[in-house]
Amino acid sequence: MDSFAPFRTGRPTVLTIPGLGGSGPAHWQSLWERSRTDTVRAELGMWHTPHRNSWVTKLDEAIRLAEAPVILAAHSLGCIAVAWWAALSPQPYGWPVAGALLVAPADVDRVDPPAELAGFAPCPRVSLPFPSLLVASSDDPWVSLARAHSMAADWGSHFVDVGPLGHLNAASGLGLWSEGQELLDRVIAASSDGRGHARAPGDARSVLAVREERRAPRLA
Repeated sequence: MDSFAPFRTGRPTVLTIPGLGGSGPAHWQSLWERSRTDTVRAELGMWHTPHRNSWVTKLDEAIRLAEAPVILAAHSLGCIAVAWWAALSPQPYGWPVAGALLVAPADVDRVDPPAELAGFAPCPRVSLPFPSLLVASSDDPWVSLARAHSMAADWGSHFVDVGPLGHLNAASGLGLWSEGQELLDRVIAASSDGRGHARAPGDARSVLAVREERRAPRLA
């Protein structure tokens, strides 16, 4: 069975997009890939020496190979790669990417960013052509809560503050991050009208907005 087999049955596939350095075995993205039959990784390569155009090209290839709607689950610099893909590879609303969960986006516009991040600046200020949730931590060393909220506004993403959980990575001790999977389920629900068709922009946003009132549960 090939990696994109879930598409053959019409079910969306979750495509994980790690950030700088990739995601190690204890990262929630890696754990989802091993535990969820609908989840595979977008192999962007050059994890420690990322190049914007290369990452965007590799992401575009992964999406096209899927041959069906894709749900993106990005972390850190991977979120910025998603925004650049949306800016450079415009798509009709909801196709082929049907939605995205954007977790702890790295602030590439910060003063004196690491060289690995600088090549992704400036951060695109485009409305993403699919429903999305942006999840941020209040004590993330890679992005302030205010800056993350600004990115969500630029991208048209619904914003979720999950409290002081660092960079929302393996060091945060999230494990399988069940709360993140609940947020992912919101995105999946918002991306489809129940008949396999992408929702119109207003419909998708309203679904996320209604669910947003519950907010993400905070971890102790």
